[in-house]
Amino acid sequence: MKTTIALPAGLAALLLGASLTTGTAQASDDAECIAPAKPGGGYDLTCRLAANGLLETGLIEDPMLVTYMPGGIGAVAYNHVNGVRTDDPNLIVAASTGAAVNLALGKFGQYDASEVRWVGALGVDYGAIVVKADAPWQNLEELMTALQEDPTQVAFGAGGSVGSQDWMKAALTAKSADVDPRSLRYVAFEGGGEALAALLGNHIQVFTGDLSELKSQLESGDIRVLAALAEERVEGPYADIPTAAEQGYDVEWPIWRGYYMGPEVSDEAYQAWVEKFEQLAENDTFAELREARGLFPMALFGDDFDGYVKDQVAEFKQLAADVGLTQ
Repeated sequence: MKTTIALPAGLAALLLGASLTTGTAQASDDAECIAPAKPGGGYDLTCRLAANGLLETGLIEDPMLVTYMPGGIGAVAYNHVNGVRTDDPNLIVAASTGAAVNLALGKFGQYDASEVRWVGALGVDYGAIVVKADAPWQNLEELMTALQEDPTQVAFGAGGSVGSQDWMKAALTAKSADVDPRSLRYVAFEGGGEALAALLGNHIQVFTGDLSELKSQLESGDIRVLAALAEERVEGPYADIPTAAEQGYDVEWPIWRGYYMGPEVSDEAYQAWVEKFEQLAENDTFAELREARGLFPMALFGDDFDGYVKDQVAEFKQLAADVGLTQ
């Protein structure tokens, strides 16, 4: 397989002309966060985490504008910031481990991880293997047994194409049971919200999403989480969910929730956002907001976060080779 996955033909036009859909929050004249997907998924959650946190703690005076720029699982937004809004001091863009994966695979076109200014991460989430409440599999071992018998009979789906972080979750889980990830039947969606809706509508059978996206569905009883891809059980509403490791499958997938800015943003503007996030991370009110969204503490900012992301991209390039995406 090719090491670099090219952007679809005609995407360049989309990068400059992509439309923005305004969120329900009242717009501010200044601060803005772009969610690089449709409403309802992890990027939406990431933008609103910053928007609500900064407003409720008094670190900004007016509500932050949250806009949506789906396309290419983050590629359109990344290219838009690099091509159009390179020096906007008021713009942050939601990012996650998934962005690092896509950068490692070359899915953002000509740009790599060094093309933007990585501001910081305010929380961490964990991957999850999810089925409907009435699915035939009661635990991860039963699902793995079905995959070993015939992987094409189980339809996976998630908010990302083959090679995305959600596909990686499925691939690594299958690989831990000696199932070739390339044999998986996988359906790609634009965001986690669409994929979860497809699961509930019986269009797919397994959703590889994030724990934070599942809180309301857990409460309704519509889904069953077969495994959390964390190093140990997490607290709160997820305390009863076993990890993959405790079921005999050595798979972990932490997902940071963070932000970047344009490559030509001034040092002054960049540092101002770093300082805002540092203050936010130490605030008790924000800690409650983060917990309410199913996220767990992570505070990494400025140069430390920039180095972390770039190191992670390098690690994912090797991981992609390990699961057969690259040679």
